[in-house]
Amino acid sequence: MRPIREWSVRSARGFGYAVAAATGLASIALMATAGWLLASAWEQPPILHLQIAIVGVRAFAIGRAALRYLERLVSHDAAFRDLTRERVALFDRLRPVLPVGVGARSSQLLARVVADVDRLQDRPLRAVGPLVTAGVCAVVTVAVVAAIDLAAAGALLVALVASGALATWLAVRVAARAEHEVAPLAAELDAALLEALRARDLLVAFDAWEAEAARILALERRLGERSRRLAIAAGAGSAVIVAAGGLAVVASVALLDGSAVADGGWLASGLVALVALVPLALFEVWGAVPAAALVLRESRIRRARVDAAVADVAVPAEVGDATPPSGALRLAGVTAAWPGADAAFAPVDLVAEPGDVVAIRGVSGVGKSTLAAALVRFLEHEGTATVGGVDLRRLHPDAVRTSIVLVEQLPHLLDTSVRENLRFAREGATDDDLWAALDEVGLADWARGRDGLDTMPGDRAALVSGGQAQRLALARALLAAPPILVLDEPTANVDDEVALPLVRRMLEAARASGRIVLVTSHTPLPADLVTRTVTLQPAVPA
Repeated sequence: MRPIREWSVRSARGFGYAVAAATGLASIALMATAGWLLASAWEQPPILHLQIAIVGVRAFAIGRAALRYLERLVSHDAAFRDLTRERVALFDRLRPVLPVGVGARSSQLLARVVADVDRLQDRPLRAVGPLVTAGVCAVVTVAVVAAIDLAAAGALLVALVASGALATWLAVRVAARAEHEVAPLAAELDAALLEALRARDLLVAFDAWEAEAARILALERRLGERSRRLAIAAGAGSAVIVAAGGLAVVASVALLDGSAVADGGWLASGLVALVALVPLALFEVWGAVPAAALVLRESRIRRARVDAAVADVAVPAEVGDATPPSGALRLAGVTAAWPGADAAFAPVDLVAEPGDVVAIRGVSGVGKSTLAAALVRFLEHEGTATVGGVDLRRLHPDAVRTSIVLVEQLPHLLDTSVRENLRFAREGATDDDLWAALDEVGLADWARGRDGLDTMPGDRAALVSGGQAQRLALARALLAAPPILVLDEPTANVDDEVALPLVRRMLEAARASGRIVLVTSHTPLPADLVTRTVTLQPAVPA
């Protein structure tokens, strides 16, 4: 038999459900056997008649603990493996459209998607597992009671169905009210707290801090009142299950055939105890049904949000020629737009030969960054764009991004050393290559004054300034040595006294290496280095 960890996720999950059901049955059997034993012992039968029940109590008690441990081990292992698969699948879906499908819509969406994926593991653990256990235990228990008395089994069945339906309905209704009443208030409170903390100095300066604090406290009180009302309503569902269990016990005992009990001797008294105590044990398991139904509902909502995370937009398919092209860049009638928006700029025509430096100008918001994203095929474009005569649409996006490297205005640095951040562009780069790249962007002295190539920029470049982060990204791009380099506002975060010498140094190096450089910038570029200028015009509404 193969180890459980080598089973498929589906097989391990099914085995976990079976063990969970066995655990529930062991708990019910323990209660039934112990009740039968106590009631029968009161009649003082021969001890041998009770020996099986005595052993059974011990076996069910030990078995319940062992089965519970095994169920947790198997179910959680399957859930974590399934979660890993979900994360990888989501990453594969998001990777080609991340700049378009997520980043352009909401800064909080990605975090919410990650949280939703992590909570998908609740479905097998907290929804399907408890429902399977409750269902199996209910069927077996009703069947056992029916073998003793049909009327008692009928009363138990009615109590199960009625209580499960009513408690689930209450729980779902409470959850729906929470979504409409509590969730918006909680979001409003979080936003108010964040805004107050960010603007604290301004609020204090204009003597508005106390008024803002009072508003936040009022929101907190409203949220607390509604949460308490919902908690009371949610508790009603649990009360329904408890009450139904008590009524099931009374009804089952009351409906027992009295003549059979009277004629049955000591055996009958044990069965009466069994019929009375089994519903109590069953309803402990049955009490998980409303909560499991809620988790199932929440999982469906989370799954829908995860499936909708990737926008239905025209993004480049990850197919095509994998050979990176080189040569002249030609644009003919090229335009592009972000999802859900009209074309950002009027069609652009451009011819850039190796060694050319092209300044892309235009008013703020006209679409300079949109054009840059289209050139590296983060966005699909209209018109024709070729490199060395090869249409970019015929190339695999990775091949395009090998030939055309984009340095964004807000670059991403890895939370590791400067050395590893730079080698991300060229794995075989030597330390001399790295120092040369740093010197080219004016960061060599900065790095030597710290820990050299082992300097840590920190998580999300928290330990360096915006200008330093941007220049590290430039150094990384230069190490990649692409035929075409696109710089999106390369000096946006750089001090004025550093910006012009830095740009001149980069453009001179680019021209010397025969590289095409496209620069979007609000600041003037060295006129003697710019070979041509393209001014973007706003698109004419259709």
